[in-house]
Amino acid sequence: MTEKELVDKIKRKDQQAFKVLVDKYHVAVINTCMGYLHNRSDAEDLAQEVFLQAYLSINKFREDASISTWLFRIAVNKSLNHLRDNQKRRNEKTLSLIQSENTNFDIEAGPESGSDYKTIESERKKNLHLAIDSLPENQKTAFILHKYDDLPYVKIAEIMNVSVSSVESLLFRARKKLQKKLHDCYKKLHS
Repeated sequence: MTEKELVDKIKRKDQQAFKVLVDKYHVAVINTCMGYLHNRSDAEDLAQEVFLQAYLSINKFREDASISTWLFRIAVNKSLNHLRDNQKRRNEKTLSLIQSENTNFDIEAGPESGSDYKTIESERKKNLHLAIDSLPENQKTAFILHKYDDLPYVKIAEIMNVSVSSVESLLFRARKKLQKKLHDCYKKLHS
């Protein structure tokens, strides 16, 4: 079934077609939400909201972009709105992530082992997520879509409605800021 046929069936409220859409993009939408929320349970809840909004507003889908681009836009917007609406809880959730192993961003393991390793690993995750959270919104969005969803620059440009060169620039600046923040953070820890 082509994407157009799938969208047409969903517009006619075909439940099976909607299930196909959810099955195809569920993991990617959760990954996008995880990049912002750093909490698997919240990301799964928000992904459900993304698909609910998509289902309810499918007639507004203009088909000038792919359905996946549209879903990613909804996921990014819902994630940003969730963070804005829950600013105070955001800090608490970032701290709760430290005790959680629900992360989608692998950090290279060092030679540490045992409980020392777990403590160091928790601190690395905390610092990484705080650094990502501190990025400007566009840099953060480009970074999350690239690193969490492994999307190519062209797809990110489509989702963000910017040029490919803008995505390259956003990712370059995001990496530089993250390197500096993490370097400064670890420098403080080891001094």
